[in-house]
Amino acid sequence: MSETIQLTYLFDPLCGWCYGASPAIGKLMQQDDIEVTIIPTGLFAGAGAFPMNAGFAAHAWEADQRIAKLTGQIFSEAYRRNVLESGAGQVDSGPAALALSAVRLIAPEREFEALKAIQRARYVEGRDNGDLAVIADVLAELDLDEAAERFAAPDEELRAFNAGRIEAAQAEMHRFGARGVPTLIAGEGRDARLVNSSTLYGGADDLIAGLRAA
Repeated sequence: MSETIQLTYLFDPLCGWCYGASPAIGKLMQQDDIEVTIIPTGLFAGAGAFPMNAGFAAHAWEADQRIAKLTGQIFSEAYRRNVLESGAGQVDSGPAALALSAVRLIAPEREFEALKAIQRARYVEGRDNGDLAVIADVLAELDLDEAAERFAAPDEELRAFNAGRIEAAQAEMHRFGARGVPTLIAGEGRDARLVNSSTLYGGADDLIAGLRAA
């Protein structure tokens, strides 16, 4: 029996490239011999958050079109109109990260499902997933009621767990000199190594074969 391949996936819920990588991450998670741990980095949370502005909107939409061509992921006109060009809202992944931490504590097997729903809310449905109410609605739509309640009134355990996860993710980014997300790390401890993130956009079969061969 082959050893289980341990992967750590570092991402931000508001990162378009991470949304583009989601199909590959999902396929990795379906493999019996691969275990994926997903951890938000807080790239656009806390001090990294900022008000949506025209410059960022234009930059994001240009990148999004490249991601769509590479991956087939949908970036809808509703997203462009209601999120990027609304002139309102924050680029703030703090609420989404906190919600994912709540799911991780209560139903860890559903965290990636929740991430995909949060991404879909933004990029397909044109809902601002930097908004607390939108995130609460997404959790409720998934029938993750306990996580939604905990997210709406976060206790000290949830806050500490969320902060610890983000801190751990940032430490791994620093350790490997990773400059952005998505970041994929194979292995654990001193044997851990970075996986070229470009492999997340060409279909996952070659990536899976490469991981097994290594």
